[in-house]
Amino acid sequence: MVKNESFNIVLVEPEIPPNTGNIARLCGATGTILHLVGKLGFSTDDKTLKRAGLDYWSEVEIHYWPDLDTLKAAYPNGRFIYTSKKVAKTYVELEFRCGDFIVFGKETKGLPEDLIEANPATSVRIPIFGKVRSLNLSTSAGIVLYEALRQTGSLEGK
Repeated sequence: MVKNESFNIVLVEPEIPPNTGNIARLCGATGTILHLVGKLGFSTDDKTLKRAGLDYWSEVEIHYWPDLDTLKAAYPNGRFIYTSKKVAKTYVELEFRCGDFIVFGKETKGLPEDLIEANPATSVRIPIFGKVRSLNLSTSAGIVLYEALRQTGSLEGK
């Protein structure tokens, strides 16, 4: 279980069921809350989604939101960390805090550029080397979440 407050993974309009299923499993394994925002590119009873999460769905706290503004209004003191390949700061340069909301955009487009531009202090990227343009969404969520857990001491004694 995560020390203090749980982290939050936020997926804005995810499109690919296995990615969301894998992230749900990651959340279940780490005590992280999953927030699904906006129009999903699949049904939440999709068997591919269920298969990716295996039989761990009962271990995942999931919240559904019509849009990101509604989620942010529900947590006025929450700190939202935005991920984008278009920013300079890497995820290891940010000091994570328990309870942070780590926000990922849809697989094909990422987060809106105006959202990233409006939040430069809390926007981060994962470095990518070579000609590959992007990482898989579930891989990215795992990378950033485990760094946040490491920084906050939540992995100690595990």
